[in-house]
Amino acid sequence: MSLRYKGGVKSAIGGVSSSTLGNSGRWTLQEVIQNISANTWIAVTTTVEYLVVAGGGAGGGYASGGGGAGGFLTASGFAVASGTPLTVTVGAGGTGSTGVGGNGSNSVFSSITATGGGGGALGGGAAGAATTGGSGGGGASTSAYLTGAAGTSGQGNAGGNSPGQSGSYCSAGGGGAGGVGQSPANTSSNGGNGGAGTASSISGASVTYAGGGGGGAGNSTAGGAGGAGGGGSGATFLNSGAYSSGGSAGTANTGGGSGGGGPGNIAYNGGSGIVIIRYADTYKAATSTTGSPTITVAGGYRVYKWTASGSITI
Repeated sequence: MSLRYKGGVKSAIGGVSSSTLGNSGRWTLQEVIQNISANTWIAVTTTVEYLVVAGGGAGGGYASGGGGAGGFLTASGFAVASGTPLTVTVGAGGTGSTGVGGNGSNSVFSSITATGGGGGALGGGAAGAATTGGSGGGGASTSAYLTGAAGTSGQGNAGGNSPGQSGSYCSAGGGGAGGVGQSPANTSSNGGNGGAGTASSISGASVTYAGGGGGGAGNSTAGGAGGAGGGGSGATFLNSGAYSSGGSAGTANTGGGSGGGGPGNIAYNGGSGIVIIRYADTYKAATSTTGSPTITVAGGYRVYKWTASGSITI
């Protein structure tokens, strides 16, 4: 806890007699009592470290690109005033679709907003472009060249591009917080892998978040692998026309994008996001929280982790 010195802060407060000034230049006990009783005591400002990850994007239907990861934002030194409620919003993952995959929803801590991941492009005969997001959705393959969509600067990366060759149905991976989605080399390649996520130790252990989804496959090839950090794998086409169980959704509370779908309009949802803050345990515990965050005190920090929307007042 820092000491308040006379001068800038104290001089703005009335009601304290000059006879109470201490020789050291610090607040005296009498000054503290007077200001508390006069309801003029100034709120403490502390700084917190935050991690805000948005919901991951979803892949689309037939041989689609992988969903882009949710936006990833982290920093320390974020100033908050005691007694002020701070909003926490945990973004939902995008919804898998028979068309272009749905975007994930934004996650928010106070004034910090991470952007939901972009949806994967739709391949096959009914083509549809990937959408931008925290990380962009992967491109899909038709007789046209469908590129991956862009990510948001400082939050994520672009999705990969399709081979763009006639008859190609292998699609690209969605972008991740740590890297772009992979582009398949040619029509006989497997679906592109999702972009890698980024690790954070804010919770007390190293955890990787915001991986992109793997691209869906066609022409008897395999779907792409999900990026590290909760990205789902793309659906795999079998000679029989059925699909393997290889395709998957983004992992909940990582912001991972889902894998791209396949024939039969198989589609998967993106993973929900997460919000974590921590500050030195020399400061007091929060006076109130909502949204049932997990609270731990370890390693010199108070850590608050939300997997559902809520708030905190420090």
